[in-house]
Amino acid sequence: MSLTLATLIPAALLLGLGLALLSGRAIVAALCKQWPRSSAAALLLFGGAALWFLYKVWHLPEADFGSHRTLLAIGFGAIAALSFKYVPDFLAVRGVAILVLLGASPLLDAAYMKYELPQRLFLVSLVYLAIALALYLGAVPYRLRDFFEWLFGRPARSRVFGAMLAAYGALLVFVATTY
Repeated sequence: MSLTLATLIPAALLLGLGLALLSGRAIVAALCKQWPRSSAAALLLFGGAALWFLYKVWHLPEADFGSHRTLLAIGFGAIAALSFKYVPDFLAVRGVAILVLLGASPLLDAAYMKYELPQRLFLVSLVYLAIALALYLGAVPYRLRDFFEWLFGRPARSRVFGAMLAAYGALLVFVATTY
């Protein structure tokens, strides 16, 4: 993946989320408050994350337990399937956390050893912040619900937060044009 594409992907996500929050529509607040416990979102996000993870496990090299990949894939697949039955609360949040952790690698790989481009640090800093947030929310996913309650407690908060996300997304679009 090129560094330009690796910068434009998070930029598009930030712009989309930021503009949605900036709009101040009631449906955005309702969706944000509803999706962490949604079973459809859990199936899409956690299911997609589990499939991506199982794909990565299946393609492990020999040096990284590749000779045991069938056993690992069966074990992790069973854990993922049983999660829908035994841990259904906030499974969508955990799915997003897994997707962020899996998606961070190609983004960071695109910026690896590009020391002549210091503006890449706008992307790298965002990715490391997302990793830290994903680790936190993966451990305590109910905190995202609490954050949404706080964010939509006053209409101005969601608009300011949306403006900040959209502005950083626009900054990343600009940075992507400078590589």
